[in-house]
Amino acid sequence: MNTTKVWNKLYFNPIHVVIQALLVAGFLLAEVQTADAVNLNPSGGGTNSSPTPVQLSSWSFNDPVGWTDDSGHAPISFTNLAFSNLGNGASLVVNADVPAWLKYNLVENDGTTNLTITNGSLSFWFAPASWASADDGGIGPGPNGAQLINVGQWTATASYGYWGLSVDPEGANLWFQTQDGAGNSYSLAAPISWTTNYFHTITVTYCSTNVAIYLDGGLATNDPGGLNILPSVSALAGGINFGSDTNGLTQANGLFNSVVTYNAPLDAGTIAQTESQEYEGYLMNPHNLVMFTLTNAISSPSWTNGGDLISGIGNLQLISSNSSLVGSSPDLVWFTNVFRIATNSGTTLAATVAGGSTGYYYDVFVTGALQNPVTNTIWAWLGQVQAGYKFSVNVNSQNAFFILGTPQGTNGLTDAFLSLVLKISPYGPQTDGYGVPYAWYAANGFLQITNGLATADPDHDGLLNYQEYLYGTRPNVSEGFSIWTALNGTTAIP
Repeated sequence: MNTTKVWNKLYFNPIHVVIQALLVAGFLLAEVQTADAVNLNPSGGGTNSSPTPVQLSSWSFNDPVGWTDDSGHAPISFTNLAFSNLGNGASLVVNADVPAWLKYNLVENDGTTNLTITNGSLSFWFAPASWASADDGGIGPGPNGAQLINVGQWTATASYGYWGLSVDPEGANLWFQTQDGAGNSYSLAAPISWTTNYFHTITVTYCSTNVAIYLDGGLATNDPGGLNILPSVSALAGGINFGSDTNGLTQANGLFNSVVTYNAPLDAGTIAQTESQEYEGYLMNPHNLVMFTLTNAISSPSWTNGGDLISGIGNLQLISSNSSLVGSSPDLVWFTNVFRIATNSGTTLAATVAGGSTGYYYDVFVTGALQNPVTNTIWAWLGQVQAGYKFSVNVNSQNAFFILGTPQGTNGLTDAFLSLVLKISPYGPQTDGYGVPYAWYAANGFLQITNGLATADPDHDGLLNYQEYLYGTRPNVSEGFSIWTALNGTTAIP
């Protein structure tokens, strides 16, 4: 990988309360055996040789203006791209309603080879931005599938020439395919089940004696028959396409980061070790974390007895709803269509909650700094939003991490709120030693449950917090002694 990169060391252990959710044709080695066969290996060596893999090129996408690679080479062309801080902090997003593409040369003017198509490796991190696999509660990337990284153009008749990775319409399989332009095709598929904003490592290694696909550091499938169907030189002239086909269509609708190419197949041990080393640099976990250049925010949740949820608007503002985004599982939700708008009055984050089920409300939390484990983080509750609803929130500082909580609730509070805000296990007692429900503390603005809280008197009216609870009064409003004096002149304070 790019040795100049500094990885953010973030790791998150799965917890129950937070949902699965809130981005080229190389010419180095061997000959291409096609009708246009020419020697594309200026340094010699055949597809059966086993050289030590050497990194060819890498793309960390730290330049969202010119989209140069890590060596400073500019792309052939690009349009309608987006940038995200998801992942390790710099991701290419190809997810537009209009044609969008990013194209690089196969061989740069200085002789740098960006990708070999006959013998080599391609590795990168990818996360769906606006889709999830069908068996994971989504509908997949759409009727035409999703192109990830490719050269040439895939056709149903193999009449043009193609080499690349794609996802089928249901999001059920990752495909490595090639076409020679003369009607012949090669395909190798690995099953996937992907969730929005959840990063995965994808590595494909290939030569004339074996093709293998690795997912998240482990071998997913391989073909010992090897790769022998290759596109012609004329099909490779358009360069490498990132996130779409050569026309900017069949978009990946996802996020890419840390794309690296090698001049030979990587071994399984190296792939597993690399994935393990980089894992902590990504928000790769079953939590729906969305990181943008936004901010922490305050909230004032209120609790109503008998309810199973936190109520109140927090800082969220509802914009619109789209019933087509609602799923069938109440515990499978994610953020989608996330974007930010900078104005003179600050920055606004807008996002939509997809998946879930009709009638359920989902907590949205935010923090300015993540900790390990995620429950140690100081989270602020922003409010609740139903599945299928688009919301916005105004923020104004440098960092923000957003997370969704499940609709499961205990004693009037959601389990997510108990775990993330109050730091209370949803599986233990829901009252303190004085019998005061934790939900009552939360409703009255006490967002940290500490020893001595029950016997504190923050409003200095002579009533301790547990006494305020018993009398139904407000612990932060001084209401005096007089109303607690019985008619016979004796006090009735417990």
